[in-house]
Amino acid sequence: MNPDFIKYQAQTSPYPLGMEVSHAIGSYIYDTNDKKYLDFVAGVSACTLGHQHPRVNQAIKDQLDKYSHVMVYGEYSQSPAVQYCKLMASLLPESLNKTYLVNSGTEAIEGALKLAKRTTGRSQLISCHNAYHGNTMGSMSVMGFEERKQAFRPLLPDVDFITFNNEEDLQKITTRTAAILLETIQGGAGFIQPENNFLQKVKKRCEEVGALMIVDEIQPGFGRTGKLFGFQNYDVVPDIVVMGKGMGGGMPVGAFTASAERMDLLTENPKLGHITTFGGHPVIASACLATLQELTETNLMAETLEKEKLFRSLLVHPLITEVRGKGLMLAAMTESAEITNEVILTCQDKGLILFWLLFEGCAIRITPPLTISENEIREGCATILEVMDKIMKKNGQ
Repeated sequence: MNPDFIKYQAQTSPYPLGMEVSHAIGSYIYDTNDKKYLDFVAGVSACTLGHQHPRVNQAIKDQLDKYSHVMVYGEYSQSPAVQYCKLMASLLPESLNKTYLVNSGTEAIEGALKLAKRTTGRSQLISCHNAYHGNTMGSMSVMGFEERKQAFRPLLPDVDFITFNNEEDLQKITTRTAAILLETIQGGAGFIQPENNFLQKVKKRCEEVGALMIVDEIQPGFGRTGKLFGFQNYDVVPDIVVMGKGMGGGMPVGAFTASAERMDLLTENPKLGHITTFGGHPVIASACLATLQELTETNLMAETLEKEKLFRSLLVHPLITEVRGKGLMLAAMTESAEITNEVILTCQDKGLILFWLLFEGCAIRITPPLTISENEIREGCATILEVMDKIMKKNGQ
């Protein structure tokens, strides 16, 4: 397939990995030569319950037998979407009780930014340096990495940036600010966690000046950090929550949640304040509902923290400078991008899938399905250590 893959399908980099996929199940992906690969990436944090999870698959099949797309979002009452939004409201703080379903995380960011401007009547948006929130024009405007943006300017005006965990920068949030947007754990920057109650201090500053706090849970959300959402680890309640990735158990989806009072502003002045044709698609919503039910009816989220401990106990090596992150959102850091590249590419040859982070070249992404077993964790970590031993030996260390 690879020649046609390169010739006919638009690429995102000059050197795609090019694995020819045959099938996937559980924690493994199989190529067309029937070689199996242990998946430590989960589609970049998207396959929360692994591949072909029976509960998710059955929900999709059952819904396909009833109906698929019937009407543009928001006009008809469709059971999978209604059940999902109701269950989500029961699991979130009282002020986060109404959800808008869309097609992807980046679309959810767009909707959240619009909602903030509509709610406050203000134009200024604040994000963080090295932040990543998606790649459409609005989401790119709040991306804190100029190298990825400069070819596409002009972008949204009136966007300013602060440094994550820098309390002095919070004074930049003023009565001009519609919202500040933050990842609860910075992903592309290197899986950086908030420190010294930083998120609480952001919320306090927002309350002082009437700005909104938007948290991006696209990657930390859906149990990956041991709680349903990352912000629940830090004793703070945001004004808007954005979600995606692991929400659909491998299906494409996104959403943003706020209070009913705020969300209802999108229905008038103007009407159709945010619209989407396929948002809330019944088949996708069925997969989301099954994923959320599985997470909340099992011990998977609590087990995530135990699995983190196992990873940290195993990933001890002279080439690993530290392990960042929380739960199953981990990054093993090396001293150089060259070492990281060699580890990732050599591990794939040996049947272990690892990946990179967007802006931190020294990071080895480890974001496996939450369903990964302890034996699979041990198997994958043993491969990483074996590869690192060979790198050291080759370099005479």
